[in-house]
Amino acid sequence: MDMSAAEVKRASTAPPHPNTSHPELNGSEIMVRCLQAEGVKFMWGYPGGAVLYIYDALYKQDTIEHVLVRHEQAAIHAADGYARATGEVGVALVTSGPGVTNAVTGIATAYMDSIPMVIVTGQVPTPAIGLDAFQECDTVGITRPVVKHNFLVKDVRDLAMTMKKAFHIARTGRPGPVVVDIPKDVSLKTCPFSYPERVEMRSYNPVKKGHGGQIRKAMQLLLAAKRPYIYAGGGVILGNASPELRELTDLLGFPCTNTLMGLGATAASDPKFLGMLGMHGTYEANMTMQHCDVLLAVGARFDDRVIGNPKHFASVERKIIHVDIDPSSISKRVKVDIPIVGDTKDVLQEMIAYVKESQSRPDVAALSSWWGQINEWRKRECLAYKRSDSVIKPQYVVETLCELTRGRDTYITSDVGQHQMWAAQFFRFEEPRRWINSGGLGTMGVGLPYAMGIKLAKPESDVFCITGEGSIQMCIQELSTCAQYKTPVKIISLNNRYLGMVRQWQQLDYGGRYSHSYMDALPDFVKLAEAYGHVGIKIEKPSEVEPALKELIRLKDRTVFLDVRTDQTENVWPMVQAGKGITEMLLGSEEL
Repeated sequence: MDMSAAEVKRASTAPPHPNTSHPELNGSEIMVRCLQAEGVKFMWGYPGGAVLYIYDALYKQDTIEHVLVRHEQAAIHAADGYARATGEVGVALVTSGPGVTNAVTGIATAYMDSIPMVIVTGQVPTPAIGLDAFQECDTVGITRPVVKHNFLVKDVRDLAMTMKKAFHIARTGRPGPVVVDIPKDVSLKTCPFSYPERVEMRSYNPVKKGHGGQIRKAMQLLLAAKRPYIYAGGGVILGNASPELRELTDLLGFPCTNTLMGLGATAASDPKFLGMLGMHGTYEANMTMQHCDVLLAVGARFDDRVIGNPKHFASVERKIIHVDIDPSSISKRVKVDIPIVGDTKDVLQEMIAYVKESQSRPDVAALSSWWGQINEWRKRECLAYKRSDSVIKPQYVVETLCELTRGRDTYITSDVGQHQMWAAQFFRFEEPRRWINSGGLGTMGVGLPYAMGIKLAKPESDVFCITGEGSIQMCIQELSTCAQYKTPVKIISLNNRYLGMVRQWQQLDYGGRYSHSYMDALPDFVKLAEAYGHVGIKIEKPSEVEPALKELIRLKDRTVFLDVRTDQTENVWPMVQAGKGITEMLLGSEEL
């Protein structure tokens, strides 16, 4: 978002003028009151010198529960996971200098996946800014590339309006993280407080309603298609548009695919759903993507993991309709024919209304022929894998977990790597916001903090973190946070004693030279879990998988670490290698 500090300052709604009807509060108390006015129930953070006045203000209130994490990165991830699962703005608080730099990975993770967040950071006192003071860093400069916007508050009288703007920017348009940097002296100085009821910014007015003429053109093209396809991404989840996507798909009878971030937008049990597409997507989803004649893309961005080589993707002529809240995402990587800028929910509602009111209907004969071709592609059974009675296959673990949690209120988080792809492929998500993972940045270490954030918001739900022995060690200290705040999550580590995805790429693309991908000094995860006061279980045989997962579910009030010793040689199939097109897939299933 291109918005200068001067433009933000000229927002049409000015901070309230001091008067006797408003209480005199210090900056820390004002910040807490702002959070309360925004309905914030939970926040995650780690104290330090620059934010101690803020922590003192938090100590004096009882409506916001603050969770003390063990690393600032985890604070951002936990608030991020909370936001993904609930749709509310996630809030985190860190101190200046290393507190901010430790948080940057989490901020960038949220930014890449368009997650609404407000991150409050401490700063050295305003007279010391720029003088290399103790624990000083240029927070605005460091975070600028990975935030939707950021603010440095130099006057306590600007703080309330800045917080109002931060929440407004974070949750509207294409969501994203907003950083509010508060110098220590600003958190101590006082002024009269009142929270603005609304905010308007001349330089920030995201479009919500799609252009009616463009929507009509799109629907005319879509209804005339011979080989249509609906491609839905994370924007459908973020826009709470899953009901509308499902209704439109049902009305038209068209095939549908979801991106990694869009899983759950379409029910996995819907026969029109072809599975995830892209680098590790299904054969039928990718083949349909390449050979359709009209593509409706909703809340998706044609990223490199979805379309593979852009030249290969463009080698087949198709008409593309692209619906997105962010105009900069349209035609960014793939030229589209009918752009529609607007909120996914609103645009899909208008598309549904058009179908219901129109006399036009899809070409039944053409659609039947198209489904015939798709069903031929489905016969390849691209997700098939070799079963074993002696070694645990990671796919089997995820399949079994899916079966055991059918009908239960379940959330699945993951870290990044092979286990993430197996979770996406083999856990069948029926509802949105149940699959929580890092898509754009691909951040190892998110799984456990994500699970903590979700469990705090959804205490009655089952929250499973599917991870690997490499990823889990990135934020494993948060087992301590789980103990302190009684957030009993279930950790399932698919432990193949390798950095699995790195090993797979080294096997396929680097001649089997496994450079620094073997984890030959792993801890005893059972003892480690027990050291934090949790339950640790290790299994090594396929016959142990189902009983162990049932035990995880039974131990509802305990955090459990399940160390699953899996097949070290198993790869994620299908796979599109770097530089290849999406139909140039390696299918491990064909070797069976």
